[in-house]
Amino acid sequence: MLLSGAGLMGGAGLMGGAGLMGGAGLRAGVTLAPTMPSTSNELPLGARAPAFSLPDVTSGKTLTLDQIAGGQALVVMFLCRHCPYVKHVEFELAKLGRDYAGKAVSLVGISANDAEDYPEDAPPSLAQQAKGAGFAFPYLYDETQAVARAYGAVCTPEFFVFDAARKLAYHGQLDASRPGNRAALNGQDLRAAIDAVLSGQPVPALQRAAVGCSIKWK
Repeated sequence: MLLSGAGLMGGAGLMGGAGLMGGAGLRAGVTLAPTMPSTSNELPLGARAPAFSLPDVTSGKTLTLDQIAGGQALVVMFLCRHCPYVKHVEFELAKLGRDYAGKAVSLVGISANDAEDYPEDAPPSLAQQAKGAGFAFPYLYDETQAVARAYGAVCTPEFFVFDAARKLAYHGQLDASRPGNRAALNGQDLRAAIDAVLSGQPVPALQRAAVGCSIKWK
């Protein structure tokens, strides 16, 4: 289906096994089309971060929201391994982690894809991805997909930034770069949101929706 992280963008069929999503919708405090699946509800700006308790694919330890959050900003990233949109940005995500190391920012990646149908997104494979890309942040596996549904996530990659009160300040894309286009891969949109939260400034209300592969629901 042609979707973006903001919701349904068109009625075309699946584009290959990856379920690629298109459309770069805008967020500006307007009501957007329903997200998929119908059991997911878009998390509105100002909403508190839903709690979670999930295993880390690299350490095997179960980590909670309370253990991860604690600084001025919390970045929750819905990722996977097989999606070309994630492959395109994974080294930039690793760089993002390095650039904000030592600052009051907590980052966490979460994968919720059905590993039975997409074995490349199973925890052992995700651990290889984290090592290969150089992720310095926890990478969790949401086997029941309950956390992805609680956040209203619909695609990978998709990004959520919460402030010190764990209220949602940003929900959207990393930047305008996509596989095959010429836009700079620099994390511009996500970095601007993080920097605004760190400086105590409001994040712009106009937020471009994430674009990627659909989450592979069970």
